[in-house]
Amino acid sequence: MESVDLWSQLAALGQVVAIDLVLAGDNAIVVGMAAAAVPLAQRRRVIFWGIGAAIILRIFFALITTQLLAIIGLTLAGGVLLLWVCWKMFRELRSHGTDEVAPDEAMDAPDTPVGVSGNAAGAAVGGVTVGAAIWQIVVADVSMSLDNVLAVAGAAKDHPTILVIGLLLSVVLMGAAANMIAHVLHRHRWIGWVGLAIITYVALDMIWRGSNEVLMHTSWLS
Repeated sequence: MESVDLWSQLAALGQVVAIDLVLAGDNAIVVGMAAAAVPLAQRRRVIFWGIGAAIILRIFFALITTQLLAIIGLTLAGGVLLLWVCWKMFRELRSHGTDEVAPDEAMDAPDTPVGVSGNAAGAAVGGVTVGAAIWQIVVADVSMSLDNVLAVAGAAKDHPTILVIGLLLSVVLMGAAANMIAHVLHRHRWIGWVGLAIITYVALDMIWRGSNEVLMHTSWLS
């Protein structure tokens, strides 16, 4: 029985690590693309505040994860939200990420007039204010941080230790290695496809479990 539980924990840990890697890389791409749209002299500020916002939001959602999961119907809603994330990931992977820009690439991209392609990524346009770029990142980070926490919680299931490890790992990766992960995912697209498959599985499992929770709660009320 213990060996079965050990395998269950290892499987959950593997899913959590894959989810953290893929979503950390995706968040770095969001930061890089937003930074590439502002003038070169101001990009460092955008990258700093963008990554800072992502870390703070992940910590915030991680701290309230237990309370979030106690809300009837949130597991179902989280599964539906993750399916939407999967659809976005699928479209990005299918397009081979031709428009992706990592934070360090944004720093190297030259200023280019609006509407004119810049470097190979074609994302530096210099036509967005710093405030607008940071706001764009924060809005995206709210969704992506919640997605990350819900996905990790969905994969961890009844393993609180795995949940804590996953949430801590997501914060560490976002702060220390997101840029590198973004490059690895860009070069090795198959990792993204594996991550997509895992997140899709977690989303469907959350929808299944969340639907049962809602049905049981509804029948209990009636």
